[in-house]
Amino acid sequence: MSFFQLALIFLTIAGLSVGQILFKLAAMELQPWKEPILRNMLNSKLLIALLVYGLATILWLAVLRMTPLRIAYPFVAMAFILVPLMSHYWLDEPLRITTFVGAAFIIIGVIISIWGTE
Repeated sequence: MSFFQLALIFLTIAGLSVGQILFKLAAMELQPWKEPILRNMLNSKLLIALLVYGLATILWLAVLRMTPLRIAYPFVAMAFILVPLMSHYWLDEPLRITTFVGAAFIIIGVIISIWGTE
């Protein structure tokens, strides 16, 4: 796997993770029972989250053009590490030791799943 492929994969994962944080921020502002649905859909954080997700999807398509899915897809699990870290720093959500233990298992799992594939 080339450096370029890895860079695209990690940019995709970062985009998906940032998108999740933005979705959470948007969700905290939405008032579905008080505001008309169109006003909720025009929430700036929601629109930015959708844009970030759209860009991440375009990057993912580029990844899939040059990388077998069986190799690229395990890396998506890295978002399960980035999102809790980002939510801790941007949303003040607590981090627990189990988050780090789980992250270690995820990293080991990604390594095992791509080991010797190319």
